[in-house]
Amino acid sequence: MKPTLRRRHLMMLAALALAPAAFAQSSNTPLRVILPVSAGSGVDAIVRAAQNALSQATSQPVVIENLPGAGGITGTQAIVKAAPDGNTIGFVSNNHAVNPSVFKNMPYDGLRDLTPISVVGETPFVLVVHPTHVPARTAKELQAFLQSRPGKTNYASSGNGTIIHLAAAMFAEAAKVDSRHIPYKGTGPMITDLIGGQVDWGVVAVPAVLGHLQSGALRAIGVMGRQRIAALPDLPTIAEQGFPEVEVAGWFAAVAPAKLPQHQLQRLHSAIVTAFNDPAVQAAMARQNNLIQPTSPQAARAFMEAEQARYARLVKQAHITLD
Repeated sequence: MKPTLRRRHLMMLAALALAPAAFAQSSNTPLRVILPVSAGSGVDAIVRAAQNALSQATSQPVVIENLPGAGGITGTQAIVKAAPDGNTIGFVSNNHAVNPSVFKNMPYDGLRDLTPISVVGETPFVLVVHPTHVPARTAKELQAFLQSRPGKTNYASSGNGTIIHLAAAMFAEAAKVDSRHIPYKGTGPMITDLIGGQVDWGVVAVPAVLGHLQSGALRAIGVMGRQRIAALPDLPTIAEQGFPEVEVAGWFAAVAPAKLPQHQLQRLHSAIVTAFNDPAVQAAMARQNNLIQPTSPQAARAFMEAEQARYARLVKQAHITLD
């Protein structure tokens, strides 16, 4: 063998010998999962329940990073700025579609600057009332009660411009009632004052309030989503009760930076579907009363575009603005 050919042959053998090590190194690259919410929140609990399954599905260590702030803008901006190499994803929720309508200066375009991977599922919302201050047991009775006291009742939210705020405003608009909005700094203080009677009614995620409904501390009027839920099988939806335009749930979606290569998009989508269909994850989601139905990337983009347009109309109707 000539020296030049021999050197090439040895180099090829060396490359083949190193290939398994290179592959192992690649598989050990962590998958960074950015959550624009605080630890312990609903989306955080969802993603952490799927962390091990996602690691198995991607053959990568999964590192979860909480970056809360500015209604989710802080963490989402970190996703936007990450390299589109398939090693950084994030999970966003309704506020991602709400923010462009309530914040005057957005540092990114929530549709153009991200790659939707999948709308993974949703957390149902329920409209609740203080059981002694509000005698209503149905949506129509609540409408009549509120209409009889224009400007004298109030409803709670977890913050101005949040999806909880918009969900309650959606019912108030549909029911044509005048009820004052009382924003809180988070769901915990909101629920505390609902139970204490400082506020009359509000909309909240089912996992956060189920125990209080079962104890009688709060009364459920109806499910805000499109279907009844297993945890409260006898509770009709608000739409069933004569308000078909009232339909909202707390969805959560996996996204990646823009310009993600197609093969990486397919890999990540497959991994997320596999992880959230894992039996242990499914059981955890059922305990949290989450509905898991992962969509395709194309369906996720269409859904997020429609949600952004829908919330823009509602924000305008409710006259909500934030600096």
